[in-house]
Amino acid sequence: MAHDLKSNLWPNTTDAFFRDHEFKPIKQSGTHCGSTSLAMLAKQKPEDFQNEKVNTQNPHSWSEALRPFKMQLAYCPSDVRKLKFYMKELLELDDLFLLCYYSPADDSILKDPDDKGWVCSSHVVILHRDKILDPKHGNITEATKHECNERYTKRLFRVVPADHSRRL
Repeated sequence: MAHDLKSNLWPNTTDAFFRDHEFKPIKQSGTHCGSTSLAMLAKQKPEDFQNEKVNTQNPHSWSEALRPFKMQLAYCPSDVRKLKFYMKELLELDDLFLLCYYSPADDSILKDPDDKGWVCSSHVVILHRDKILDPKHGNITEATKHECNERYTKRLFRVVPADHSRRL
């Protein structure tokens, strides 16, 4: 097998799952960007995703929580580079994604964890087509102008139908 310098985020550009859907921003309360993002996707309240079933650090639990709403998450191959290096490809896919990134814009994300395992904070936003729905601000921004472009990637997920074969 050839040594590739990178992997495409998705195997094709023809899949379209949620282009025609509309999503409304919700402003998060406290540090609940994950549950607020899930609530925006499911058209529910953030509190509906703030329970023992949804672990903020376990995307598998996020995916399972979306299944009753006919959605789940599919992992997109990524590494720690800044989101601006993925944005063009994400915009070409023109669909629905969860973008997870580290909050610091410097190399402090590489430090060793403290005694409790904490390294640094992170944030989750929704990319729908060419717009970012950001729970931190409760607003919608053009994807190319959002602050996430200058942050390091933690995880990237495509939102797919609950019965899709590619999933977490």
